[in-house]
Amino acid sequence: MAEGGAPVRLFEMRPAVSTPAHQSDRLGELVCSNSLKSDMDGSAPHQLKWELRRCKSLLLSVADQARVPAGAALAVDRERFSQAVTDAILEHPRITLDRSEVVALPTDQIAIIATGPLTSPGLSCFIQGLTGEQALYFYDAISPIVDADSIDWSKVFRHSRYGREQLPQGAENGGQRAQDGDYVNCPMTPEEYHRFYSELIRAESVPMKEFEQAIYFESCLPVEELARRGLDTLRFGPMKPVGLKDPRTGKTPYAVVQLRQENLIADAYNMVGFQNHLRYGEQQRVLRLIPGLEQAEFIRLGQIHRNTFLNAPRLLNGALQLKKRAGLYFAGQICGVEGYVESIATGLVAAWNVLRLMRGDPALPWPRNTAIGSLLFYITEAEPEHFQPMNINFGLLPKADLTGARGHRRERQIKMAREAMEGFLQNESQRMDWRSATGA
Repeated sequence: MAEGGAPVRLFEMRPAVSTPAHQSDRLGELVCSNSLKSDMDGSAPHQLKWELRRCKSLLLSVADQARVPAGAALAVDRERFSQAVTDAILEHPRITLDRSEVVALPTDQIAIIATGPLTSPGLSCFIQGLTGEQALYFYDAISPIVDADSIDWSKVFRHSRYGREQLPQGAENGGQRAQDGDYVNCPMTPEEYHRFYSELIRAESVPMKEFEQAIYFESCLPVEELARRGLDTLRFGPMKPVGLKDPRTGKTPYAVVQLRQENLIADAYNMVGFQNHLRYGEQQRVLRLIPGLEQAEFIRLGQIHRNTFLNAPRLLNGALQLKKRAGLYFAGQICGVEGYVESIATGLVAAWNVLRLMRGDPALPWPRNTAIGSLLFYITEAEPEHFQPMNINFGLLPKADLTGARGHRRERQIKMAREAMEGFLQNESQRMDWRSATGA
């Protein structure tokens, strides 16, 4: 919005008022994973990134600059990322940063609410009163981070699944890949796995409050909840050994725990898929049963937090504007998407629509065939009675009119999405030249 010429007043309640998950006062602090998911061409997450890059997304540009090795994924050094976002905001001549909490908005004000999954109680009450219904919620868990110096490197090995290491900056396809792999793998024998499993399912969790009900997002279940579904659930989930061979034995382990580099200096590693809500002492006891982590020191232990989101199909239109109140928009996880990049996409859409409103233009009609358009279609047109937050996936994009292998269908979906996006940008280029706006 500021790049488009509009004066922006950005409210951030931290550090005056914090949340259960944030640790700093920086903007754009990533409190869950440091991964923005796959950046491999041919995947749905990559297509969403491709579209955002074509739209010159500033947040995605910052993420690219703060990138750390993570196989085919775009993972970032979270401190570099949040600091760069903070610097960009503070240095922008048309943005005023207000470090205070907002609990209500006047009816004559154009605003975007992008408070994410940890919306404060005061603002939540305002939103509930405005929408006339209770906000939906689930509990989202975050993974532990291990100090690299405390890992027993003699018991682990580096390797990316199926050898999918990240190409070095500037390398062409087929160029030299990293020799060791981007992930650290802790292999387990059947005996080690069964002992770990037994201790995990009987470990003590942090109790829920009496008035709270634990409703988990299916793709981000706490590891102990996954384990309770069956003995082999973890071996076919976050601990699956498929595509990994221990170079010391030449064999595929029975199970494996993967650690992903957390920052550029590689002094910390995130436990992939090990979000949990166990008591801190129990976490340390159980996680130190993993080979290579017997003496692990944890920079951050797993925890759980409330994630608030709207019933978007009932409340929002395709511009992410509240149907009951013109001029009030929602973006990010609170509008019913799941994931960092998905949140960035909705932020871009809401900002562009606000600028159009200020110019007196109608809302921006995103092409249904694009990844961004498909996300918007899902969160505004899904069945309200069973609405749940969603990551980008090929199931959201229109089916390609093509018979054959699934891979071919996906290639066709991507081709259709890119053609639609290019046509859309070409047709809208003059209208979206926001620097010609008056900034009213």
